Amino acid sequence: MSTMYAALLRGINVSGHRRVPMAELRTLLGELGHEDVATYLQSGNAVFRSASGDESALAAGLERAIEERFGFPVDCLVRSGAYLAGVADACPFPAAELEGKQVHVTYFDQAVDASRFASLDADAFRPEEFRLGDRALYLYAPDGLGRSKLAVALGRPAVTRGLVATSRNWNTVVKLVEMTRD
Repeated sequence: MSTMYAALLRGINVSGHRRVPMAELRTLLGELGHEDVATYLQSGNAVFRSASGDESALAAGLERAIEERFGFPVDCLVRSGAYLAGVADACPFPAAELEGKQVHVTYFDQAVDASRFASLDADAFRPEEFRLGDRALYLYAPDGLGRSKLAVALGRPAVTRGLVATSRNWNTVVKLVEMTRD
């Protein structure tokens, strides 16, 4: 039995730095023995089919292969299509009624306790809001991520220390769910 997964690469192809061409990423995933490989956009979204049931091992293998091939480390999260669909279904904001740039999901490498965010005065950022989910954080930023003061506060090292985190806008969240559907 095999499973469809998404690989979420953190911090690649930003302003010409840490370039990982998607065609080469597809080739690399194939060389690792994965099937039905595809990529979405240039920002580090790949989907593939694997017989492995170990997301952490898949991510570690991809991280090693990327560093060997491209010469720099890249944090990777690997999540099953079922997990991605569950995160999308659990969105606490009316994403279907909003623009894709207004809702974002930050995926974490581990469960995150709400106490990590206790120092943030959520009311000070209104109408922006965030909610925690299963290894994920949902952010409602009505003016988009680029103008979000809450996103900056959520990304501070004091909040994210010890976590691997990577964010996707709602359009990408939905597309990855579609691409990983069995």
